[in-house]
This record gives sequence, C-alpha cells and structure tokens, in this order.
Amino acid sequence: MNTLRNKVQLIGHVGNAPEILNMESGKKLAKFSIATNETYKNNKGEKVTDTQWHNVVAWGKTAELIENYVPKGKEIGVEGKLTSRSYEDKEGNKRYITEVVCNEVLLFGK
Repeated sequence: MNTLRNKVQLIGHVGNAPEILNMESGKKLAKFSIATNETYKNNKGEKVTDTQWHNVVAWGKTAELIENYVPKGKEIGVEGKLTSRSYEDKEGNKRYITEVVCNEVLLFGK
C-alpha cells in the first residue's frame, strides 16, 4: 500500500512550451503546465467542460525526454507526487504553489 501514498496520474495537454533549466549541479529541470478536462451535463442538460490546470516539474532524464519530445499542445500522461512549497515574488509577497513532481511521462499520438 505504500506505493499508493501521494501518487498522482494525469492525462492532459501541455499548455505552453516546457521551460528547460540547466542547474549548476548539472541536473536538468523541466517546468510546464497541463490542462485536464472533465465533461458533464448540468441541470439544464447542457454539456459543460471543466478545465483544470496543473503545474508540473520533472528532473534529470525525464526532463530531457520532455525537452526533446513534448511541445506545446501535446497530449501526455504524467505520474508523480504532489508537493507544495512557498516562495517570495519580485515584490516580496509570499506565494504558495502546488506542483506535480513527475517521475514518469507517457507520450500520446504522433
């Protein structure tokens, strides 16, 4: 059951070209967002699509794969864990962010 703790699996479309950073340690970091859609019918019987955006980060070999094969708009599957962190923006305000730390990526389509 330990493998089920803090595990996230998402299938969606990449919202923008992944940002690739080469860290001083030599590791590569990929940062991007994906959109997932859920479709349902409301009380009036109308079809409604709910889009959720998810921030994703990937390190090392996974980041290299994303750099080489994942453009904006590509449908992909990601698996990883949820992490939350805080940082200070340029104005000194404390901000909070929740991200999926991706350890596996699945490419769909061409």
